Amino acid sequence: MSSIAFDFTGHTVIVSGSARGIGHGLVTQFAEAGADVYAVDADGAALDAASFPASVRRRIVDVTDTASVDAVVADAVAATGRVDIIVNNAGILRDGMVWKMSDEDWNLVFAVHLGGTFRFTRAATPHMRAQGFGRVINVTSYSGLRGNIGQANYSAAKAGIIGFTKTTAKELGRFGITVNAISPSASTRMIGGIPEDQLKAMTAAIPLGRIAEPEEIFPAVAFLASDEAAYVTGTVLAVDGGTSI
Repeated sequence: MSSIAFDFTGHTVIVSGSARGIGHGLVTQFAEAGADVYAVDADGAALDAASFPASVRRRIVDVTDTASVDAVVADAVAATGRVDIIVNNAGILRDGMVWKMSDEDWNLVFAVHLGGTFRFTRAATPHMRAQGFGRVINVTSYSGLRGNIGQANYSAAKAGIIGFTKTTAKELGRFGITVNAISPSASTRMIGGIPEDQLKAMTAAIPLGRIAEPEEIFPAVAFLASDEAAYVTGTVLAVDGGTSI
């Protein structure tokens, strides 16, 4: 899917969780649209193996570590003079019924999903304020809206991202910074772990009758990142084939 109508020339973009899946698609398509793109991921081997355009800068970043997050934002500003778009996409699963869930699995899921979203937004905000422009796009989930059995940690973290999105949209709007979220459904490694019978049932419940390819998420993200979306903030855009209807 290479027919991209958006032009992000002169914009610096950082995408977390970008070695695979939705993040990989976003990095590739932002780069094809002319942006200076930083692909960040905690998995260095997967990041090295990812097939990105040659212009993409790859950085190993642990989103649970403040110093690591601050360093890549500073790196982007030093190299390009700005940071325009942050896509907080990093995520993990540590599923289990609530009575079996360990403190470690609870805390780690929050640290990656909600903590990573917080750290990247905090690190980028001073630069976005100084330039009078910024776009933060956070990745939440249907599970954060409706819950999901065996995912108390993931669902709570994704619900937290929605609250974080709405609060920071109110805080940052006066500086020309918009903050929005997407709730996507796409064929990724996380979905790949679902048993076949459950996957068939899940697909059958989607009004469009299929699960999206990761590349199909880009147009929604690109719109929220664009100049045309300057008056859109604090929203959660479902990109899920109608699942959340």
